Amino acid sequence: MTTVPPEAERLLENEPVMAHFATSVDGRPHVAPVWFRYEDDLVEIVTTGRKLENVRENPKVALSIQNDDDGDTQWMVTLLGTASVIEDEAETEAARRRINEKYGAPTDAYEENRLVRVDVGTASYRTY
Repeated sequence: MTTVPPEAERLLENEPVMAHFATSVDGRPHVAPVWFRYEDDLVEIVTTGRKLENVRENPKVALSIQNDDDGDTQWMVTLLGTASVIEDEAETEAARRRINEKYGAPTDAYEENRLVRVDVGTASYRTY
């Protein structure tokens, strides 16, 4: 069970903000900005490259998301969870469409990306 309060869930579901996706490689953190979609304690990310290999080797991940207004942080959410790479092309395509739509990109953009799902275990939320 997560601790994402309803007001944070609404922000994660609707705001097109970047997440910093932290994975681990050789016992060291690897962090990269990603687009995401959140719904019901589940995060979807479509990505490629090192992040996919890292998730396959160590599924423990974190996401840090914040919204700023002219450099002043308005709110932040940190999510810790377990990720898995989804190999199903239909699921990947559907997730890619949903994420691209959230961020205003063409629905067929980033066709090379694969789907990563994160089951959220714990969360923290703070407003400023």
